[in-house]
Amino acid sequence: MKATALRYVSLLLVFAIVLLGVVAYHLRASADEHLPRVQMNADNVSPRPIEDLTGKSVPRDYALAWQTLAQALASNKTGLLDGYFTGLAKQDFTQRINSQIKSGLQTRYTDRGHKLEALFYSPAGDVMELRDHAQFDMQVLDGGKVIYEEPVNAQFMVLMTPGADRWLVRQLQATNGEKP
Repeated sequence: MKATALRYVSLLLVFAIVLLGVVAYHLRASADEHLPRVQMNADNVSPRPIEDLTGKSVPRDYALAWQTLAQALASNKTGLLDGYFTGLAKQDFTQRINSQIKSGLQTRYTDRGHKLEALFYSPAGDVMELRDHAQFDMQVLDGGKVIYEEPVNAQFMVLMTPGADRWLVRQLQATNGEKP
């Protein structure tokens, strides 16, 4: 009797673990579907090449940075910037969100993709300079009503630095007068 009950509990436990794995996989896949599309070309980076893991991490983390930036500007929550922004970029976007709060505005982005070109990767691996060719639709809302909208094709100079477990956007500067 005890052996049968133990076998039954073991089977239930195995089934629960498999089910949790499937659910976690689908949640991760659906979260990735909402990430902005980011392609990176590192063919001409200097003075050193980018490692394989870094070549995968930078575009992923840059996409996550844009996703959290869009969420922060749409909800006017500066705390969302903490995960993927640091330095001047975090300071600039915090000021922008605080200005939006004071004026009662929100900004909504529909991201259409980014083409990153890696320009510089420091010998110590502590900073990477990139050029971003970004496309997105921007809407400014006042009380939920769209008061301004435009499609944006912009270029940004980006500095990213490694954090404990991800790359962080340290600076995001438009080169053609556009604002992210």
